[in-house]
Amino acid sequence: MKSPLLQALFDEEARRPMSVSELNAEVRNELERRFRDVWVEGEIINFLSARSGHWYFTLHDAASKLKAACFRGTNYRIRFQPFDGLQVRVRGRLTVYEPNGEYQLMVESLEPVGEGARRVAFEQIKAKLAAEGLFDVSLKRELPSFPRRIGVVTSQNGAAFWDILHVLSRRARSVSVVLIPARVQGENAGFEISRAIALASEYNAAADISSRIDVLIVGRGGGSSEDLWAFNEEPVARAIRASGIPVISAVGHEVDHTIADLAADLRAPTPSAAAELVAQREEDICSQLDRRFDDLNRIMNVRLLRARARVQNLSMSPVFVETLRKANIRLETIASQLSPLRMASKLGSGRTSLGLLSQRADTAAKALVDRKLKSLNLCMAKLNALSPLSVLERGFAIAENEAGEILRNATQVAVDEAVKVKLAKGSLRARVEQIDPGE
Repeated sequence: MKSPLLQALFDEEARRPMSVSELNAEVRNELERRFRDVWVEGEIINFLSARSGHWYFTLHDAASKLKAACFRGTNYRIRFQPFDGLQVRVRGRLTVYEPNGEYQLMVESLEPVGEGARRVAFEQIKAKLAAEGLFDVSLKRELPSFPRRIGVVTSQNGAAFWDILHVLSRRARSVSVVLIPARVQGENAGFEISRAIALASEYNAAADISSRIDVLIVGRGGGSSEDLWAFNEEPVARAIRASGIPVISAVGHEVDHTIADLAADLRAPTPSAAAELVAQREEDICSQLDRRFDDLNRIMNVRLLRARARVQNLSMSPVFVETLRKANIRLETIASQLSPLRMASKLGSGRTSLGLLSQRADTAAKALVDRKLKSLNLCMAKLNALSPLSVLERGFAIAENEAGEILRNATQVAVDEAVKVKLAKGSLRARVEQIDPGE
């Protein structure tokens, strides 16, 4: 048999105490292994959204409480903001916060019980944007009376674009359509829709007036609430409100309502209805013009009939007959005055007078030219007498120094300096040998 002393030594080794940290680590490992994926239902209390972006709250039922945490890297996928008193279903894993020795639930997903998460998110986003005044009626813009270019933000593969195109080609043929493609469901759909709206505004800012988009239709065809969710996202509502182009929201069917509908300048129940709203004004104008044309045609016919009746009545009245007789007499008098013989006589007299006037004009013009020539010759003679060249003809000369200055005084040059002498014909190069300054 083992000795009691040896047995005591083994018992002491088996009973070696663990540190608190070691125990908490062991419990954490065991909990995370055993409860790595659990679902829990309960009511949220003590909800806290930390500055770090993490969420902390407590789940409780009638008898117990459980602390929970949802880190920022996870909660960005949750489409609503939790709040105290909300009954939720949570999926996560159990772990231990070792510094405090407290176990808690690390939340991976969270959704309300009884009402969908999207409905809660919808109401929260709606309340937030409404408080900012994003849905105010005063911000709504009127659609242009005669839009000529329509922008459509939707999927290029969806039926919505073709429905819009079909309606516009049938009811408003003068309108052109520009597609700004974007995904309208799934992850990042909200970002693509927002970006497409912004791109349309950027295009308008750079385009000339004739090429600008007049109205923007943003939407898609029907689907589940999950399919339509991108049009409930906050960035989409803000992009619609920031758009420089009036926006028509056309999402789903008539019973579907989205945040985009509230932010848009006008809501259409379907994409086809949005196209009809755009085409309605042109169709109304065309119909009104057709009616006006028919009214005008009818009025003209009535007035023509009345005028014709008045003419017939006047043609049979004595006053009209007398007036017609006087008019005929006056016409005959005028016709006699315009007879060929009288016109030929007047034409001959006119030609004679024109010949005399032409001869007088020629004589007067020749006399004027002679007087002007005499005056010009006199002026030329005076100018010639005053010309330096005429002086040179009489034997005088013009002397210049090397700088080209005309010499008027002998002191302007020095001995042995070169001078230029200009004569009536030609010039000389000379050099000064002696200077006589004179008196």
